[in-house]
Amino acid sequence: MLAATRDGEGQSGDVVADAPFSNLSTRRHQMFPRLTSAEIDRVRRFGDLHHWHAGEYLFRTGHMGPGMFVMLSGSVRITQRDGLGRENLVVEHEGAGQFLAEVGQLSGKPALVDGLAMEPVSAVLITPERLRALIVAEAELGERIMRALILRRVSLIEKGAGGPILLGKSYDARLVALQSFLSRNGHPHSVINERDETALGLIEQFGAQPEDLPLVICPDGRVLRRPSDPELASCLGLLPDLDERHVYDVAIVGAGPAGLATAVYAASEGLSVIVLDSRAPGGQAGASSRIENYLGFPTGISGQALAGRAFVQAQKFGAHVAIPLKVKALHCSERPHRLELTCNAGIRTGNVRAQSVVIASGAVYRRPAIEGLDRFDGRGIYYWASPVEAKLCKQQEVVVVGGGNSAGQGIVYLASHCAHIHVLIRRSGFESTMSRYLIDRIRSLPNVTVHPHTEIGWLDADESGLSTIGLKSPLPSGEDRFESRHLFLFTGAEPNTGWLRTCGVQLDAKGFVLTGADSACDLVTSVEGVYAIGDARAGSTKRVAAAVGEGAAVVAQIHQMLATQKGEAVALGA
Repeated sequence: MLAATRDGEGQSGDVVADAPFSNLSTRRHQMFPRLTSAEIDRVRRFGDLHHWHAGEYLFRTGHMGPGMFVMLSGSVRITQRDGLGRENLVVEHEGAGQFLAEVGQLSGKPALVDGLAMEPVSAVLITPERLRALIVAEAELGERIMRALILRRVSLIEKGAGGPILLGKSYDARLVALQSFLSRNGHPHSVINERDETALGLIEQFGAQPEDLPLVICPDGRVLRRPSDPELASCLGLLPDLDERHVYDVAIVGAGPAGLATAVYAASEGLSVIVLDSRAPGGQAGASSRIENYLGFPTGISGQALAGRAFVQAQKFGAHVAIPLKVKALHCSERPHRLELTCNAGIRTGNVRAQSVVIASGAVYRRPAIEGLDRFDGRGIYYWASPVEAKLCKQQEVVVVGGGNSAGQGIVYLASHCAHIHVLIRRSGFESTMSRYLIDRIRSLPNVTVHPHTEIGWLDADESGLSTIGLKSPLPSGEDRFESRHLFLFTGAEPNTGWLRTCGVQLDAKGFVLTGADSACDLVTSVEGVYAIGDARAGSTKRVAAAVGEGAAVVAQIHQMLATQKGEAVALGA
């Protein structure tokens, strides 16, 4: 149960008292700042005055949020409510200067909490579009508001407030995938193991069979049986409504560092932007446990945190981010270009049209040629190391395959959770494939053993999933297998460019997009108005900083192309 008090009474830590290892308790003054009379006057011009009676809801969990409320009088009780009808007090806002919103209201996403007027309330309602304008126009005030919105979302994530309840076996592949999807998208949720007494009661209540698990109880009470990611997104109201008549200046395929950088630079310069991704912000970099060599972060930053900041930044400038929507095909022969969309699960299809298209679809994880590998996906085989996976293998022995930076980051992160890590590499060492700081860090870890010139030969399983990892040849000690339920594969990636088959964009022999035919515009592809950046581009430097740099550079080239098109249109009109 959460202990919460009225805002402004000076008691710190109440809102997140039950959140383990949280430092939010020391940042309550930043999470719930009170605007002065002068600041209220400054924000009034961005919104409209509204009134609510006592007992009337300003917003409800699961319903589209109308924006940010700046209170002038009255009090509002904020509660979290889940799909089982359970309700907990979060905080009460009272008096002028309090503002009600969290970061989802930058784009009008469904509310994660209920806001009930405890007495007559007067407030200025600022719609998402006007809220973004306020944050940009009022720089100092906008910074304080933005920080509060982000911290409130972090607090809600720690509590699972307003999110779905996931019920199933902890090692079930679908449950792990759903947890990962929600975590990567920064969406609150809670998980109940099927052996829990509450879970057993719910399974009986809903008449669920083993093949129905995991169950997902949405905030509105709907129950999904073993849903796909898009089905869950639909239940949570995350799937965007697209106006197929609208023509964007820029459509970006991929929400990794390259795509998000393009969105930030393009949207901040006034271009209309849409970003499309089939899973979550961050791409492969978003799954990195800690990036320590990215400029400006001397203590390092997790890939998910970096992606989350970029995602919010893109929304701040008005970029439309559509997740999870997969681009099925690009039709280059049509102008404006048409992107054909799908949701994998067949929930919806649609089209997006844009004057320019930026291919930032990155790469997909390479699957090594191990017989029967498909049988173990989500049942002991992982391609990234996030808190979800770390929890599954806590205090257990794991095996990691790979010698690149992604492997190094994963090893360092897992070492603080696992009993022991066996690292298998085909080479004699890491020197030619991994950054020096990671090599030095791994050598200092007492619970990590590196096995050079070692490859996996076979896998075996029991009823729970992966159980044994066999080697192609015995180790010097004579061992030819590891008894482990957790195998992390960091074996490289392949370009995610299969969706370009319907377009005339030229690829190299490995499937990377060729650019630079026009030396004056080195990120343009063989098709006018179509650009490629980041890991999907042939010859790119596989680093986050390089991807961000290309995202900035491509916007300048798009501006030039759009200006040329506009000039040609004016000439034709004359």
